[in-house]
Amino acid sequence: MTFCLDSIIIKPENGSEVKNAVILFHGYGGDGKDISMLSLNWKRHMPNTVFICPNGHEACTLNPTGYQWFDLSRDDPDYILKQSIIAENKIKQLIQEIKKEFNLTNNEICLTGFSQGCMMSLNVGLTSEEKFLCIVGFSGKIIDQNNLKKRMKSLTDTLLIHGDIDQVVPSIHLLEAKDFLIRNSVEVKTLLIKNCEHHIPIEASSTALNYILKKI
Repeated sequence: MTFCLDSIIIKPENGSEVKNAVILFHGYGGDGKDISMLSLNWKRHMPNTVFICPNGHEACTLNPTGYQWFDLSRDDPDYILKQSIIAENKIKQLIQEIKKEFNLTNNEICLTGFSQGCMMSLNVGLTSEEKFLCIVGFSGKIIDQNNLKKRMKSLTDTLLIHGDIDQVVPSIHLLEAKDFLIRNSVEVKTLLIKNCEHHIPIEASSTALNYILKKI
């Protein structure tokens, strides 16, 4: 199979039927291989899940060996928003391809992302016509609350996890996102992990897994 974004695809073992999918979006400068590490543990508990880990649609401006969902080399919110919407449309195309390939619907797909990938998961998950199974975001934020509010179409249940000493995306963004989602009638759960910087510790991975398992 060939998707519009180069992706690592981890299918159920022993030819088991695919009943749902988890799409994992990497952070700025990362790639699908990086974020696919989450699936190593998760797949043992999700025998009918296909894990899809795409590379961003363009090379990272500041780390050419990795990828990005949108350019961060310019400190310009309008530019960043425009670039993120380009990525959003690419991801929505990918999702349509995944749905066709595995005969799935939105409510059988979980969107998961780290940092910039979390931001994309929120934008895609809340602006699509139909709700997804859930959104799980690590160490991210909402790119532009005013823009997202105008474009929101679905109220996909969301889990947000953040480290309390994150210096890359400060944890205040978790609180801001939670407030925004509550005010817009999205069911949201959050976890702030003590003494955690900008990464995904075991506690975060386990919490996310348990959240997804309750949804499928």
